[in-house]
Amino acid sequence: MAETIQSVMGASVWKILVGPGDRVEEDDVFMILEAMKMEIPVIAEDAGTVLAIHVSEGDTVSAGQALVEFAAE
Repeated sequence: MAETIQSVMGASVWKILVGPGDRVEEDDVFMILEAMKMEIPVIAEDAGTVLAIHVSEGDTVSAGQALVEFAAE
C-alpha cells in the first residue's frame, strides 16, 4: 500500500539519499532537511520501495508538504 511521507515543519531539502525504485529498510534515511541550522532526517518507518520523490535538493518545503511516495511491505 502506498503512503506519502510529509514534511513535519518548514525546512530546506539539504540532501536526497534515495530515488524512485530504491528499496529501503526500516530506519533508513530518505532525505535530510535543514531548519534553524539543524539537520532533520526523514526516516522510513517500514521496509519497502520508493515510488517517487516530490522535491529536489535546495527546495524549500512547508509543513505537511509531500516529500516521498513510498510503498511499505
